[in-house]
Amino acid sequence: MAGTPDSSSDLLRTPLNELHRALGAKLVPFAGYEMPVQYKAGILKEHLQCRRSAALFDVSHMGQVRISGAGAAEALERLAPLDAQGLPEGRIRYSFFTNESGGILDDFMTTNAGDHLFLVVNAACKQADFARLKQAMPGGAECELLEDRALLALQGPKAAAVLARLDPSVAELGFMKAGQADLGGVPAQLSRSGYTGEDGFEISVPADRAQALAERLLGEAEVEAAGLGARDSLRLEAGLCLYGHDIDETTSPIEAGLAWAIGKRRRAEGGFPGAETILRQLAEGPEHRRVGLLPEGRAPLREGVELSDGTGHKVGRITSGGFSPSLERPIAMGYVLAALAGPDVGLNAELRGRSVAVTTAALPFVERRYHRS
Repeated sequence: MAGTPDSSSDLLRTPLNELHRALGAKLVPFAGYEMPVQYKAGILKEHLQCRRSAALFDVSHMGQVRISGAGAAEALERLAPLDAQGLPEGRIRYSFFTNESGGILDDFMTTNAGDHLFLVVNAACKQADFARLKQAMPGGAECELLEDRALLALQGPKAAAVLARLDPSVAELGFMKAGQADLGGVPAQLSRSGYTGEDGFEISVPADRAQALAERLLGEAEVEAAGLGARDSLRLEAGLCLYGHDIDETTSPIEAGLAWAIGKRRRAEGGFPGAETILRQLAEGPEHRRVGLLPEGRAPLREGVELSDGTGHKVGRITSGGFSPSLERPIAMGYVLAALAGPDVGLNAELRGRSVAVTTAALPFVERRYHRS
């Protein structure tokens, strides 16, 4: 079962925990779960495996939520600037729960699965998200946290070819589209999406069938297991936000460069928490903006490092940073004053008592290669 308690450490385990151990994973606490940060090959090789071929990630710690019934879509719209009522069947949208000041409580994916809406939310926020959704549902609508399901992510340019061997129909899915599949006898809900910047799929399956499917996929020549370390470096290269770091309750979608996720109708009508602030920033611009950052030298700059201009005034901070295996250099993201958010702006950062030159850069750092149908 997904989320089975580990009595020795009080951490939860995903249905693939035994497989992670058999593969020699380095397991670490993450969002209340025992999760693989890397396997024997190491983060660098796992990262490049995903960019060049296909990598399999266990993301079963994330929350899978089903809402259905009369008024469910309208209730979701009262919590997020998502056009849930206008979402076509089989399509997926990215959105976020917002607070009254326009900050982001969590970001999530929503799929119109026909007779219900299927949400995937972040692991650290899933209990709060579920409570928020359940409270918002009107009488007659239902909200269920699917704790008997696992979630796998098969990512990389060869992911589609691998899955098509099990069910040829998966090749028909385009980016941000969803459907049902039979993966070697395992019933699966598929979405052609992911968080690596590569083509790929997120695969929701019954928890008791997850290990068999994972072993089947890992048996394909193109696929290797990858952990949280590679997932983080991949999403950073792709310029994608990590909740609790690049976005949180103090950052707005407009500051974060996520205005594209607010549909035309929601911009016109509002009706979601923080709408006044978010729509004002949309019209007038925010005080700060998220940017890419290229530090000079080989040492990565990490979250929390402050940024200053040429006169020494503090103008922003880094929210994510690390080494890019694809570019073979350090990269970072962060927030700076809007006036400094263009490309090629020179800034300074403090690293262990010394000043490091940093240049702003356009995002993403590495081209996203989603499958457009």
